[in-house]
Amino acid sequence: MTTVLVHGNPETAAIWDDLIPHLADDDVVCLSPPGFGAPVPKGFDCTMAAYRTWLVRELETLARPVDLIGHDWGGGHVLGVAMQRPDLIRSWTTDILGLYDPDYVWHDLAQAWQAPETGEQAIAQMMKAPIEAAVNRYESLGMTRSTAEKILSARSTDMGRAILALYRSAVQPVMLEAGKHLDAAAERPGLALIPTEDHFCGGERLIRRSAARAGAQVAVLEGAGHWWMCQQPQAAAETINRFLNGLS
Repeated sequence: MTTVLVHGNPETAAIWDDLIPHLADDDVVCLSPPGFGAPVPKGFDCTMAAYRTWLVRELETLARPVDLIGHDWGGGHVLGVAMQRPDLIRSWTTDILGLYDPDYVWHDLAQAWQAPETGEQAIAQMMKAPIEAAVNRYESLGMTRSTAEKILSARSTDMGRAILALYRSAVQPVMLEAGKHLDAAAERPGLALIPTEDHFCGGERLIRRSAARAGAQVAVLEGAGHWWMCQQPQAAAETINRFLNGLS
């Protein structure tokens, strides 16, 4: 069995460093979306559709069955596969199912990135922020200091462009329309993680509603925030391990 981890924005695969030692599967593969710790191929437009296609092609090269786990936008890419190419996976896990609920509203920073000119200004400030100040901010939001330092060392103009393109490809009602296909994800066992202090992904009510539509199990990570894999690596891994161990 292979466990595949897909991270989000503005991250690299270093986000999983504390979680991986606690996963029961010894065969773990980290896939870095283009622009987020990996080069952006020529002609790659960094949209939702492009990242789904990228992940499909990556999975096609791996031995199956695969247990696919995504965080943040990585979780969105995972859902894209679960809805459109369930044949590539044994199971899926994500922490952003709330984005697919009809009542979901993008958080303030996402809306800034989605706005012309405002988005470019916000990204420029983000990329130019002094490294020490940026590390302190990420640490205050739940990353370990070492993880924040690794991730921030990967800041680049490509990452900035990828952020803008990805979020602009997901302006509402795009997520609303994508959510209409959640029932297709029920073809494979799914797990919806709910970090109770994560305020970016719609909250527990929206995640539970989307999980019901996707036929997914639900697991609450009490007291964890957006970077639950840094804050509660052992507890989160145990939750994932229980889910995967329960699969036939």
